[in-house]
Amino acid sequence: PHLDVRSWCSLPHIRSDRNNTMAQFFYAILPIVLLNPVSHAFLVPHRTPQRVIASCLHSSSNGDSASPMEINRRSILAAPVTALTSSLLLRPQPSRALEGTTNIGVEATKFASKSCQNPAKRPSKEFPLASFGLQVYDDETAYKLTLVALEVGYRNFFASVLARNQKGFARAVKDSGIPRDDLYICGTVLSNRAQGERKAYAQTLKGCEENMLAMNTGGIDYLDMIMLDYPGPDAESIVGQWGAFQDFQRDGLVTDLAVSNFNNKQLDTIQLDKNTCALPVVNQLPYSVTNHPKGLIADNAARGILVQSWSPLSSTLPKYKSVLANIGSKYKKSAAQVGLRWIVQNGASFCTQSQNKAHFKEDLEIFDFKLGDDEMNQISLLQPPPLLS
Repeated sequence: PHLDVRSWCSLPHIRSDRNNTMAQFFYAILPIVLLNPVSHAFLVPHRTPQRVIASCLHSSSNGDSASPMEINRRSILAAPVTALTSSLLLRPQPSRALEGTTNIGVEATKFASKSCQNPAKRPSKEFPLASFGLQVYDDETAYKLTLVALEVGYRNFFASVLARNQKGFARAVKDSGIPRDDLYICGTVLSNRAQGERKAYAQTLKGCEENMLAMNTGGIDYLDMIMLDYPGPDAESIVGQWGAFQDFQRDGLVTDLAVSNFNNKQLDTIQLDKNTCALPVVNQLPYSVTNHPKGLIADNAARGILVQSWSPLSSTLPKYKSVLANIGSKYKKSAAQVGLRWIVQNGASFCTQSQNKAHFKEDLEIFDFKLGDDEMNQISLLQPPPLLS
């Protein structure tokens, strides 16, 4: 209970630049989540969601607006998000902070998802399979590392509100001179402590607005994706979380919606709710050579969801670096590149981090070779996959 997040992040066993990737960030927030008695949504039996509010509010049949008994973003929050869409929001201005940006062929996918906006304000962009995830460090460090990532070719960014450095990230985007529409930017919301639909809705929408306030310091006036860091403690709370996301999308401030650490039942809570008008397109999970449950990729794909690994190398390299390096020697690739390539060839994407420019570049250079079937099987059997619970 007395563990400081930054102190936890600085412990020796998670300070390695290479071996810990996104795990550094999740280890840092682990105490926040695990010490919360209602955070373990995966332990709670699934219940059929019962709607008490409408996330996608429309006018009533007689033309009147939503009644005062219905909860919406305007009745809950004192600061309306419409203020964020005013003329005060400035678009990024060009600069010459980056003059030698590298063009690297990074594979991408395009989401075919329904939107709560009809028609959608912005079409969904291509989603690069390689993403840079900011970790828990100050705004100045975030600023410098974002510029490095942009220089070597990253265009997909995972900027969590929990890292507390979205302002530094946003300033780097502005100063880079790279057009905003060339970037895919994802923010996150942590609202898994809120119990019940009403509270989950309110806390989630507040988190959305906090993302926009931080991003606007760098002139970012919309997000390409917003992601729930964790599911709520029960089905009712998840419905509230998702209702807030849908209203945020309806306001035109985000294009795609996503989740993290959701299991199949929690995904179905969203998909089967009668008021769902937009579905998650990404589920961020700790998928890797050392953690690849059977059916995980297929189950998400069947729901139209792409798995993004938030810890692609942290446990893989310490255990299997020599094996992966041996396989990679045939292609003149490192163990890390082989581990990332295995993830992509299995139908997933990944989010990685580094404070080393060479590693930034290395993690992008996995799209110019392909592992053979025998090599894929050999890697998969290094640690047999567990069954999905």
